[in-house]
Amino acid sequence: MQLEKQVLFLKSIGDPTRIKILHLLAAKPLHGQAIAGKLGLTPPTITHHLNKLRESGVVISRRDKNTIYFELNKKMMTQHLTSILAIMDYKEEVQEVEDKDKILKNFFSKEGRLKTIPAQRKKKLIVLEYLVEKLEVGKKYSEKEINIFIEKYHEDYATLRREFINHQLMFRDKGIYEVNPREMWLK
Repeated sequence: MQLEKQVLFLKSIGDPTRIKILHLLAAKPLHGQAIAGKLGLTPPTITHHLNKLRESGVVISRRDKNTIYFELNKKMMTQHLTSILAIMDYKEEVQEVEDKDKILKNFFSKEGRLKTIPAQRKKKLIVLEYLVEKLEVGKKYSEKEINIFIEKYHEDYATLRREFINHQLMFRDKGIYEVNPREMWLK
């Protein structure tokens, strides 16, 4: 049902004349003759386009004596556009999660060990973030504790420890390591 409404909305605004009508109505309500005059089109053509816009709910009409005025239903336009943007963001998030899962699956063995440290920056960040997320935020770790933690996943603890610092996933001060808040992590 919602999908049908979105399709109807997109079809209704998918015409240059209808976009022009919406532009005119965004400024102020107008009657059909005024719209026809401003666009240089016949009243029957304007009526056809207004009916399509009314079907989708983006244009509403009101009668004032013998004249019908049309106006943009800004609330409905906002709802439709917000829904479309939400769908796009959701798909982007889903794709991002699928990409992360694929990268982690490629770089970690079934036993959970890191096969190799990725050379590509994007993949490396995903792997590093995955590892750091296993540490407790706010807890202070000695260098030995960090080394033991990293060795569970890969033998080159010195490189991974350095990468945690370089990508601002962790903070180091006098041999004490602490996970930075996610907002500080490099993207």
